[in-house]
Amino acid sequence: MKLLVLTISLFLLFESNLGLAQDTQNPPSKSPRTSFKIQGHKAFVILPPQKHIQSGRPIPWVFYAPTFEGILPSDRDEGWMIQRWLDKGIAIAGVDIGESYGSPAGRAIYNALHKQLVRHYGFDPKASLLARSRGGLMLYCWAVENPEKIRCIAGIYPVCDLRSYPGVKQAHSAYELTEEELAQTLEQHNPIPRLLSLAQADVPIFHIHGDKDKIVPLDANSGALKKAYQELGGSMELEIAPGQWHNMWRGFFECQALVDFVIAHVGR
Repeated sequence: MKLLVLTISLFLLFESNLGLAQDTQNPPSKSPRTSFKIQGHKAFVILPPQKHIQSGRPIPWVFYAPTFEGILPSDRDEGWMIQRWLDKGIAIAGVDIGESYGSPAGRAIYNALHKQLVRHYGFDPKASLLARSRGGLMLYCWAVENPEKIRCIAGIYPVCDLRSYPGVKQAHSAYELTEEELAQTLEQHNPIPRLLSLAQADVPIFHIHGDKDKIVPLDANSGALKKAYQELGGSMELEIAPGQWHNMWRGFFECQALVDFVIAHVGR
């Protein structure tokens, strides 16, 4: 019951303002579930059981966002799918970059985490991304600049357009720009205008999104991204959840199609 209350409370915070922000250059320990610091930000890794790790091969992994200090995605709604990936030898990792909204500073931390995991954990240089809600901005803004590091992208009602959420007025401080400066340079940061690199790298995408979502509207986010990506020759599947909004409906977090999509592409 306490865990349920905590999860609900965090979800409410999840759609409001939340922030966070220390760096050990030492490799983190290789326990099944561990936390460590990367450039001052708290990161985590969940390794699959040793019996599921193939000796001599890079460990496939899912890069999850958003991550907030004090709770891992396995303790939240994504626990069901994460367990299925762990059972297939797929690790999970992420780092708390606060409310970055995909900013350059946040992207730099993601690069540092990726380097750390590949170097010290033997992770696959190509990650599979799982973006939930505002995690869409965080991961897509990084992915378009690092297509060679991506196997696939999966999303649960992900934000794909800064104008849709949180809006330029709220996001500009994370970019260390004025509202006017961010508005004028939006195409240099917003994911949808910069999808070409992912299409050229043949990165497949899968989203599940509710058609009644008012916080992250379907048409302005997953719908617009699919249209733009397909026009560039990219491959994207969009599963629409009828009657669902930005909520904790189990269908979002127990989506077998999403789980299978990631499993199918970790070894591409």
